[in-house]
Amino acid sequence: MKTQLTVIILGAGIGGVVTANVLAKKVGKTARIILIDKQKNHVFPPAFLHLMVGERKPQDVQKPLSLLKKKGIEVITDEVTKINHKEKTVKTAHHQFSYNYLVIALGAQMFPENIVGLSTGYNLYSFEDVEKLKVSLEKFTKGKIAIVISSLPFKCPAAPYEAAFLLDAYFAKKNLRQNIELSVFTPELLPMPSAGQHIGNLIKEMLQKRSINFYPQVKLQEVLGKTHKLVFSSREKYDFNLLLFIPPHQGATVIKEAGLGNETGFIPVDKYTLETIYPNVFAIGDANIILLSSGKPLPKAGVFAHAQAEVVADIIVCRIKDKKEAKIYDGKSSCFLETGFDKAGFASGNLYTESAPVMKMRNPSKIWYLSKMKFEKYWLWKWF
Repeated sequence: MKTQLTVIILGAGIGGVVTANVLAKKVGKTARIILIDKQKNHVFPPAFLHLMVGERKPQDVQKPLSLLKKKGIEVITDEVTKINHKEKTVKTAHHQFSYNYLVIALGAQMFPENIVGLSTGYNLYSFEDVEKLKVSLEKFTKGKIAIVISSLPFKCPAAPYEAAFLLDAYFAKKNLRQNIELSVFTPELLPMPSAGQHIGNLIKEMLQKRSINFYPQVKLQEVLGKTHKLVFSSREKYDFNLLLFIPPHQGATVIKEAGLGNETGFIPVDKYTLETIYPNVFAIGDANIILLSSGKPLPKAGVFAHAQAEVVADIIVCRIKDKKEAKIYDGKSSCFLETGFDKAGFASGNLYTESAPVMKMRNPSKIWYLSKMKFEKYWLWKWF
């Protein structure tokens, strides 16, 4: 009797959910598909900014992972404590599993505590913080709002700029925009540098036209919470009344301890197969690091995690079925850029290309905005 193979997926974010779904559909009858996450619900990060401005409710942006059980996916709610790639085992707080194939989709771990005082603000990538931010914004009528990218790399490169545009529209609709100073601070030279200089300049011009201050090439050193001041490495200071931040990112601690990641805990992988140096061990989405021809890393965002998940799932299916592997990850990508007032731009291109520009963006319109809204609903319906 042939031994049943086991595929373990660590992390139930966008990449992990897609991987589990595809595998369950294609080899679920012959292989055991295990999805492990410490949370009971999948939350959909692309919708966080709409939660921030009151256009979504918490229940609109999450789904119980238990729904995946009906698809033949074994869902384990537990924290991963150890990965042993030599013995091909994964330990959680309460269980131990052996695997034939391992997909690491643990995302990036956020460390706001690495910058003194940063946690006095609101983490734009925290579901809980965004819920609290919504309440604060409802009461905010006058003052300075600072959106700070604390360090590089960070996931979803468009998000802080989308936050600025959405807040501009939010306060304009409340007839308060003239009382609000909006500013974005970043270590980057231009917004979304991996997308190419052209798109970076386009977004910079859009910020200027909307009277949103843009401070590039600044590195946050600390936040003086009591006096509401940002202190940068240049020793320059900026007063604020409300702080929204992107925290420092690193790979998950368990990845570092397993010796799978680089000095920041992100896992180097083959750019086409997403396989690590260890056979049948893959890392997708925010958990991996892929260097582009420019020397910059491939951005971390849900769109990349999704595409990589499809490729890795196909590779594993082919290996299980002893078929020739066909799919590769080719660096092609597309994403929406919300600009407020029910409009969005649409950028697309190939980040693996060696020629410039890397991506092109279509002008913001209601069509792209409606497309994004439909995609959000479709995504949560399709994969759950």
